[in-house]
Amino acid sequence: MTLDLTFTAHDLANTRFAISPLGEVVASVRVVKDPQAHPLLRPWVDQVRRRLQNVGWRLLSDLVPVPTITIAGFTCTPPSTSMPDLELELATMRGAADRVRSDLDEIPGPRTKRVQALYDDPERGLERLAKEVEAYWRAAMAPYWPRIRSLLEGEILYRAKLLAEGGAQRMLADLDEAVTWEDGTLRIKHRYASGVRSLRGLGLLLVPCVFVAPRVFSVTTPPYQPTVRYAPRGIATLWERRDLEPPEALAAVLGRTRARLLAELDQPASTRDLARRAGLSEAGVNQHLTALRKAGLCSAHRTGRYVLYARTEIAEALLR
Repeated sequence: MTLDLTFTAHDLANTRFAISPLGEVVASVRVVKDPQAHPLLRPWVDQVRRRLQNVGWRLLSDLVPVPTITIAGFTCTPPSTSMPDLELELATMRGAADRVRSDLDEIPGPRTKRVQALYDDPERGLERLAKEVEAYWRAAMAPYWPRIRSLLEGEILYRAKLLAEGGAQRMLADLDEAVTWEDGTLRIKHRYASGVRSLRGLGLLLVPCVFVAPRVFSVTTPPYQPTVRYAPRGIATLWERRDLEPPEALAAVLGRTRARLLAELDQPASTRDLARRAGLSEAGVNQHLTALRKAGLCSAHRTGRYVLYARTEIAEALLR
C-alpha cells in the first residue's frame, strides 16, 4: 500500500524538523516487546530489559500494541518546537485530556482494564501515564540520550545541507527506502494506510526517530500537524564499542584515569562495571565519578537498585 502526501508551496514553506524524546519512548516500547523484529536495536534491548523489570509501565505498554497498526495520538503529539525536552512533551500530553476518548475510539480491538480506566477518567489516566513514562525514561532512555540526541541532531544537519544544495526535492528524496518524492508528492510505502492526504497548509513535520527502525510512522489526521517519523542514518553505530583510549590532550587535562573512565562510558555502566574494566577499586571509581559529575562530564541515573553513569553531551564532544 502507498500513502501519498501532497504538497502545496505553502506546505513546503512550513515543512520543518524536530526531535521528540517522548516519541522515542513510545517507539522503543515496540522494540522491548518484540526485539526479534528490530535486530539493529538488540544491543540496547539486551541492556535495558532487566532494568525495566523494576519499573511499572503497564499502561504505557498497553497503549503500544505489537504488532503496531496505530497508536493513540495523545501518547506522542507531534512536537511544537524543534528541540523539546521530555518535561515539555509530557506537559503537552497531560493537557490532552479532551483528545483521549476520540483518539482511543480510533484504535481497533478490545481495551485492557488499564486503557479503559484511562478512557473513563482521562485526566487521572494521563497523570498515571506520565509517571510511567518518566520511570521508563530513567531506566531505559536517559542514560543513552546524549548519544541518541547527537545522532538525531547530526541527521537534521545533514538534511539541512541537502536542502541548501538541492532544495526540498533533494532533502526529501532519500529519507528512507520506503519514501520517494515525485511531482510535489511524498509517497510512503505503508503497511496499514493508503490513499491521498493533503497537508492542509500546515506543512510536514519530519521527526528522525531511532526506535521506529525499520519502519516509517506517519500522522495525517486532524488536529495534529502531519508528521513523518523515520529512522536516521547511522543507528547501528550507536551501539558499537568505540576506541577506549582517550585523546592524549584530554588525558593531560583531566588525568589519565578520569579520561579513561569517560572513554569506558561509551555505554552506560555501573560503578562495579567500571571498576572491573579499569582495574580500580569501586571506592576509587566513585571518587573520580563524583569529580566528573561536578564538572558536568557524566550523569547518574537511578532506577530501583540500579545506578548507571553516562557521558553528557559535553563529554561526547570532548572525546570527539
